[in-house]
Order: sequence, then C-alpha cells, then structure tokens
Amino acid sequence: MTLTRQDALLLKALQTDSRITNQALAEAAGMAPSPCWRRVRQLEEAGLITGYRAQLDRKKLGLGLLAFIRIKIDSHSEQEAMRFEAEVQELPQVIACYATAGSADFLLQVVAQDLEQYSEFAMAVIRRLPGIKEMETSFVLKEIKPYNALPLGLHTTPGLGKNRPGLDEF
Repeated sequence: MTLTRQDALLLKALQTDSRITNQALAEAAGMAPSPCWRRVRQLEEAGLITGYRAQLDRKKLGLGLLAFIRIKIDSHSEQEAMRFEAEVQELPQVIACYATAGSADFLLQVVAQDLEQYSEFAMAVIRRLPGIKEMETSFVLKEIKPYNALPLGLHTTPGLGKNRPGLDEF
C-alpha cells in the first residue's frame, strides 16, 4: 500500500489521539467524513493500523523501575531461541523483547515496582529461563524520549529521492 499525504495526516492524528472523532480526523486530513472513515478502514485492513490503545503512566501505576536486560543464550539453535521467546512472551514484567545482533542475543525491557521486586524477578525468573548464558541489566535513571509515536517521514515515498522530505515535511 502506498501512503498518501492524507494517509500520513490521518495516521499522525490517530497516533496523537486515538479517540479523535471521525469529524475532527477528517478536518485534520482535509477530507470529508465519509471518505475519511473509509480510508481509516482501508489502513486497518492493510495492517498499518494494528489497534487502538490507552497510554498508561507506569509510575502512577506503581511501576517506578524501568530496566533493560541484555541476554546471551548458550545455544544459537532455532529451537533454543524459540523456547526462550515462548517463555518471555508469558512474562508480564517484560513489556518488550527484541532479538538483537551484537554483544547480546536478546534485549528485554522490564518494569517493576522497585529494585527489590526487580531483583526477585531477575533471580527467580529471568535467570531460570531456558538457555541463559549471561544477563546484564541497565537501569533507566531518566526517560528522555519514551516511545510516543512512529515517525511517518522516514519511509520511502514514491517520487521522493533519498534527500527529499518525507510525508511529515509537507
């Protein structure tokens, strides 16, 4: 699916406020409400919009500790990696997990109430995951730019060269 300027405006508005009314969304994209509604449905069906979620304040929920755990596994077999990935999927404290290239095989983003709760989780759960060879934790001291929205101007736009602005630039 090729994104148009109107698509980018729709997606940008929805990333900012997923509860925006169709009328306000249509106005933001310079469209009439009916075509706007149809286009949003097309973006959903194409898989560009994967859902609508509330953004929660983890600190107000009592999850004051945010950490990243770099994991090395013993074996790099597909079976071992799949076992590890399946186990991690079941851990609510792990809010994101990435397979990585470089000095670690996986990077986990973890939340906990405090250092004591994190320590219990790391020792009792993470260290006992299948195939763990090494783990190293980095604690977040300050969130400078937490995830908020995807940049829409970085994708390849038909008709625009490498050094030309993306859709966000219009």
